[in-house]
Amino acid sequence: MPAKIDYIKSAVYPEDYPQTDLPEIAFAGRSNAGKSSLINQISGAKIAHVSNTPGKTRLLSFFNVRLKYILVDMPGYGFAKRSGSEQSTWEEMVEVYIKRRVQLKGLILVMDIRREWTDEEELLKMFTEKAGVPIAVALTKTDKISKSEVKTKSMRISKLTGISALFPISNLKAQGVEEIEEYLYKKWVETAK
Repeated sequence: MPAKIDYIKSAVYPEDYPQTDLPEIAFAGRSNAGKSSLINQISGAKIAHVSNTPGKTRLLSFFNVRLKYILVDMPGYGFAKRSGSEQSTWEEMVEVYIKRRVQLKGLILVMDIRREWTDEEELLKMFTEKAGVPIAVALTKTDKISKSEVKTKSMRISKLTGISALFPISNLKAQGVEEIEEYLYKKWVETAK
């Protein structure tokens, strides 16, 4: 029986991406938004490094999930200690991947629900829209605020962005994780076959 998830490789340039026909789902988010924790919850294994030093991931990391789809862990953005050249390298790597990768069927933008939608989230949304890649938002760390705040913030982000696929997530309590995995599987993985 195959493992639930297997690491394939990490890459920066298109020529180094894995050669596969499986649909790909990318996970992107601000450094320290809880992306690694969410990926680990979905995979049921500690595949993404949860770091005390945000912004450590510098490459696109590809993982085979149950031989059904490829999960792509994208580098975190918005980390203050990154230099201007590192930031532009990040933008270029992400934009090239989103634009050119025909296997990419959807992107999960992971965002700390306590933060505001910024230019960086807008840039990522713009890249995906331009490439015709659907986007969903995982609003993490919902256990840090009240249920009414979760509802208010979710509605505000949806109205501001026009994104209706929003998923409040608590990695701590493992809430919302099944819903987002079911969504990405039914909407993006199964329809790609």
